[in-house]
Amino acid sequence: MFYYASKFVWFFATPSNLLISLILLGLVLALTRRWRRIGLGLALVTTLATAGLGLLPISSYIMMPLEERFPPFRDDGKPVDGIILLGGAVEASESASRGRIVANESAERLLDTIALAHRYPDARILISGGGGNVFGDGTAEAPIIANFLKTVGIDPQRIIIEDRSRTTAENATFSRELIDPEKGGRWLLVTSAWHMPRAMGAFRKVGLTVLPYPVDFRTSARSETQRLFAFISDGLRRLDVATKEWAGLIGYYAAGRTTELLPAP
Repeated sequence: MFYYASKFVWFFATPSNLLISLILLGLVLALTRRWRRIGLGLALVTTLATAGLGLLPISSYIMMPLEERFPPFRDDGKPVDGIILLGGAVEASESASRGRIVANESAERLLDTIALAHRYPDARILISGGGGNVFGDGTAEAPIIANFLKTVGIDPQRIIIEDRSRTTAENATFSRELIDPEKGGRWLLVTSAWHMPRAMGAFRKVGLTVLPYPVDFRTSARSETQRLFAFISDGLRRLDVATKEWAGLIGYYAAGRTTELLPAP
């Protein structure tokens, strides 16, 4: 119940959805005689805010602390026993209906995992991802990715499928059930750079030690963060992702799913 409630609340709290809702509210109020002036003011101010948040690099500054929290992985020559790929790179329902993999803007998670699988041919590959979309049909992502890895030459004997998780906390919990932490070994955790702090916090909470392998960077170097967006939708999309992740960090810390508000290396 909490899972669905949180998804429902966030749908309306998402910046882009909230801004559009406020504009519509203002227009509705503007149709009334009593609230006409307030409605017009609300619609105008919110429209200007939408344009500003979409064009100005505000979202980049919000996202950058997340992406720079964990540095890129540097190969030190030591062996890697396993690779954990968190779901979120593939549209499961569309992939199932099309009969072929349909990747999204986080496709680097999958691409880098393939590269790592070839770089460390003895490493096992754990794919963690169930049907985590409230508006989806419940199709799990992990089996779809597993089948795709087989088509690009990855030995199926190396692949471990975890297809129950719907959240990052469940990614960690269910992955731990499939990996014995007492046996040690070096496992890489592959997920988006902006998502890495919360993911690392969740895995540490369940007692599973992993090495961060951040991918899917959305921001450029610090010297380039002042660039304006060419499309309002681009800035709003980045704002949605960044604010959702910050909200997730706060929620996880409050719920005890991580021991740190902003986990660090």
